[in-house]
Amino acid sequence: MRILGIDPGTGILGFGIIEIDTKNKAHLVDAGVIRTPVKEDDAVRLLTIYEELTDIIMQSKPDIMAVEKLFFVTNVTTAMTVAQARGVVLLAGMQNELTIAEYTPLQIKQALTGYGRAEKKQIQEMVRVILTLKEVPKPDDAADALAAAITHSMTMKVA
Repeated sequence: MRILGIDPGTGILGFGIIEIDTKNKAHLVDAGVIRTPVKEDDAVRLLTIYEELTDIIMQSKPDIMAVEKLFFVTNVTTAMTVAQARGVVLLAGMQNELTIAEYTPLQIKQALTGYGRAEKKQIQEMVRVILTLKEVPKPDDAADALAAAITHSMTMKVA
């Protein structure tokens, strides 16, 4: 099974693709980011995200998309733009007939570390360990996307 994890963002959207083998071991397939210029019109940025994500889906052929849910407390403007990008992500997933799973940051932290208040570095280190990588994936957005994909793979084992 192939899982595409997404860390939504407008300026930088992280993606990570893992493959789950017959022994339920996760293997890295690909990871990276989609970047959009800050000074570009929001509609153009969203189109870029949609087109690039659609290309990634077509090339990698995932079975499932695991998307991090939004959690913002103070910055409403950022929350709105990220929510728009997240909507584009969900649309791209549905148009490509992917099953979509959504996880809060708390759920991701608990799945990877067993602790809901884990620090970002702890999550990134667990991504490295679980995928048996030499280094933590960079940039952080790609590691966060891989964490969402890994969370789904762990949730599937239990379900």
